[in-house]
Amino acid sequence: MGPAFVEALPVGKFHGIGPATSAKMNALGLHTDLDMRNRTMEFMQANFGKAGAYYYWISRGVDDREVRANRIRKSVGAENTFSSYLTEFDSMVAELRPLIDKVWRHCEDKGSRGRTVTLKVKFNDFEIITRSRSVSVAVANRDDLERISVALLQNEMPLPKPVRLLGVSLSSLQGDDQAEPQLGLPI
Repeated sequence: MGPAFVEALPVGKFHGIGPATSAKMNALGLHTDLDMRNRTMEFMQANFGKAGAYYYWISRGVDDREVRANRIRKSVGAENTFSSYLTEFDSMVAELRPLIDKVWRHCEDKGSRGRTVTLKVKFNDFEIITRSRSVSVAVANRDDLERISVALLQNEMPLPKPVRLLGVSLSSLQGDDQAEPQLGLPI
């Protein structure tokens, strides 16, 4: 199913193809992966320079870039899409709690803490908003993570539309060996 899916994928969905390149490709009749795959390497390089070879090969599923499995994680998050839309604050808070638990478990397992909490809200019309709060020292415990997350949600109430997805993330991560002394957070 993968190759058939990619054949119909719009060129703008590929990594490294932004709005300007996508528009240029569309003007040349390249709208999908299959359109790119039907062009020669020479055509792609003549129209896109050095990047043309990259586009030629990604349309064929070839990517020789090195995999960096040991990169430093910059954030950890969890989100959930709901089968029915949420409109009440209390039900949203109830749905946030397992997400907060998941994020905090990861932090505990990896010995990392973060200073920026981000709340993600996707509405029933797929509009997305994010709200963040950074604190001066890393979030010390799960309860602080919950207090900040719920406060971010509370600040947006009442929401203008029903909610289909909620997410919580913690970023500006640091490991235990880099951690500053942990203090309680004023919320």
